Amino acid sequence: MKSQALRDIATTLFGDNKGLLAMDESTPTCNKRFARLGIPQTEEARRAYRELIVTTPGLGECIGGAILYDETIRQHKKDGTPFVKVLIDAGIIPGIKVDIGAKELAGYPGEKVTEGLDGLRDRLAEYFGMGARFAKWRAVIAIGGDLPSRCCIAVNANALARYAALCQEAGLVPIVEPEVLMQGNHTIESCSEVTEKVLREVFCQIHLQGVVLEEMILKPNMVLPGSDCTSQPSVEEVADATVNALLRAVPAAVPAVAFLSGGQSAELATARLNAMSVRFKSRLPWAVAFSFARAIQQPALELWKGRDENVLAAQQALYHRARCNQTARRGEYSQEMEKV
Repeated sequence: MKSQALRDIATTLFGDNKGLLAMDESTPTCNKRFARLGIPQTEEARRAYRELIVTTPGLGECIGGAILYDETIRQHKKDGTPFVKVLIDAGIIPGIKVDIGAKELAGYPGEKVTEGLDGLRDRLAEYFGMGARFAKWRAVIAIGGDLPSRCCIAVNANALARYAALCQEAGLVPIVEPEVLMQGNHTIESCSEVTEKVLREVFCQIHLQGVVLEEMILKPNMVLPGSDCTSQPSVEEVADATVNALLRAVPAAVPAVAFLSGGQSAELATARLNAMSVRFKSRLPWAVAFSFARAIQQPALELWKGRDENVLAAQQALYHRARCNQTARRGEYSQEMEKV
């Protein structure tokens, strides 16, 4: 019974060409973004911004699930309505980030391992009781010099698989997020090689730890050159490199691949997703979707600036970006949509 429920959730999240909205920024990260725009770094400001997001008219037309943060899942609208209820009423499935962040990997300078497994079983049970039906755990892999090390890949893959097994035990669909970072001057070829290596290790650990492939979602990076690389490929070259790496490493039984934006600009992330749909959709074994944070939120945040009079314009910008990405899943996105 639990198994069928997890499969139904994994399918529903991405039905009708929808994707995920990642609104799971930690308090320090959210505060940094607010500070750049002169927005007060207070709990009330964070609550007001998240209310703006979850009450955006029509959001459920484009978004199947929203990834929340611990603070966010406990928050309410100004009238007292829990955010979880607002999302569910809009047809959006609530999810929750459950890792506690990437920390320095002892003995391996420049590399990190994501922590949060201690006490995770109890936390998952609490989040399920609060209405969450899926979860997310992010690991980060840096490229540069001799990085990544075999140790870094192995310990992060192990943690991702342990987390995923605990999620399925608790009745939550795990979103497994191994992110190969954009920072650096590495080439797209290097990113492809590392991405494939990481994904192979992740799925090896997932198999060893009994995670059911049909009841999980993969949230990978797109295959991109480093942000400081002098050679920047076309959207079609990114689409080809990304999909080819995934076809070599991701089992067909996984129901969906939902890309993170990873620091890409909003329009470029959408264009690259669209190129994958145009070039590969007919031959892909899994749904290809989006799980974007800044690439959906940032235009809205910049319009809002903490002011009530800007809420409507910010919501319109948020909905526009969500709709653009839904259209990209169909392979029908064009730059003309940005002129609306």
